Amino acid sequence: MSRRALRALLTLVTGACVLSGCVYYNGMYNTNRLAKSARKAERDGRTFEANNLWGQVITRAESLVVRHPRSKYADEANVLRGLALARLDQCPAAVGPLGRVTLLDRTGDLTEESALALGRCQLELGDASLADLAFALVIDSRDPARRREARFQHARALRMTGRYEEALALIRESPDPRAGNDLLLALAGTGRGGEALTVADSLLALNDTLFAWDSVIATLGGRDPRVASGLIDRLQDRPGVSAERRARRLYDDALRMETVDTARATARLRQAAAVPGRTESGELARLALLRRSLRAARTLDDLAPHADSLAALAAGASGAAGEAVGLDAVVDRLRHLPDSTGPEVQRGDLRLFLGAEDARDVLQAPSLAAALFRTLVDTWPSSPYAPKALLAAERLEPTDMDAARLRLDSLYVDSPYMAVLRGEDTPSYRLLEDSLEAFASARTLTPRGVGPGGRRGAQPGAPGERRPQPRPSADPNAPPPRRVLEP
Repeated sequence: MSRRALRALLTLVTGACVLSGCVYYNGMYNTNRLAKSARKAERDGRTFEANNLWGQVITRAESLVVRHPRSKYADEANVLRGLALARLDQCPAAVGPLGRVTLLDRTGDLTEESALALGRCQLELGDASLADLAFALVIDSRDPARRREARFQHARALRMTGRYEEALALIRESPDPRAGNDLLLALAGTGRGGEALTVADSLLALNDTLFAWDSVIATLGGRDPRVASGLIDRLQDRPGVSAERRARRLYDDALRMETVDTARATARLRQAAAVPGRTESGELARLALLRRSLRAARTLDDLAPHADSLAALAAGASGAAGEAVGLDAVVDRLRHLPDSTGPEVQRGDLRLFLGAEDARDVLQAPSLAAALFRTLVDTWPSSPYAPKALLAAERLEPTDMDAARLRLDSLYVDSPYMAVLRGEDTPSYRLLEDSLEAFASARTLTPRGVGPGGRRGAQPGAPGERRPQPRPSADPNAPPPRRVLEP
């Protein structure tokens, strides 16, 4: 064949190739070649070079899709772009193009590699259910490495969606050295606390500083607070744990243990408070311990030993300071009650009644509150609030309800509070409650409804109905908010 004829033939073939997409095919071929080189660089530990190559894959693949959006290779180019984005830790941008992996040949290497990448990105973005759909494409792969990876990630997804039994079975069926965290969490989720601690001991021996112990503790604590507490004992003396984390683990453990072992909960609070340094959780523990001591008070003199500690907490900068300020104001006001509630003091009965409410609702000290209510009845027997105080004392700390009822019927039968208890509608009751509310609002320290020590006023419909303060966040023993009807 002459040179002229050969040249004409080549020109004809090239033109046909362009018309049939050979240029696009060559571009796809070069993009795949770059991806292959990037994978090899990853395997050889040449991270910088691999990242550079994956960046080129993104550019090439994006260009191919823009120029030839309807080509039969468009889906493959999109998936390659998503894979490269995932390799560069750009999961939010990667999940869209990776989602086209279902349009590829299900048996191809690129399909399985991209499905794994899509699943990992979905896990990173917090959607374990969608991630599991991607792992399902690879879980029966003929490639042992990809099959092992898919099963490991599938177990993770099962555990993250709360399917602990299934996750545990898969982890035991296909052991993976990376599955320690998921094994512990699955054991915790299924209630196998003792086995979880045994596994924890073996993992602690490996001294893996990146292990997610706090997640394990939280999951264990939700199922079995005692087992979680045992794990904390194992972790407390390990090196590299910050003072704040150590104190927080102890403080959180106290909150969990309060429901099953109050003595251990108190011990945990003391441990948290004793952690060196002024940690946030340590301060919360000190406040919780102070609250416990205040709650046990029976007389006003019992408040004095805790005043300095409370004032120190109130002067601090921790999260406990705000609540401590309110408590400090209430304690100070209660300690000065004897100076302002005697029978010769004008409206001393109102001050004493509100002080008793402070002891009951803010300090949550029933014995002290009952004593103050009874002091009002004894000191101010003619006070219109005496019958209300007498019944409040009996409800907090019953002594002789029959005697109290006899006293109420003989001395206070005409009281508006007794009338309301009998179901009668009397305007005098509302006037008394409004007067008490106005006096409370006029107090200069922690007026009612303001700050941690405040209280809201009476609600209509029951004699002196009051709403106690919400449960303090720093006190594991405080009861949940509830409505208390008082006479």
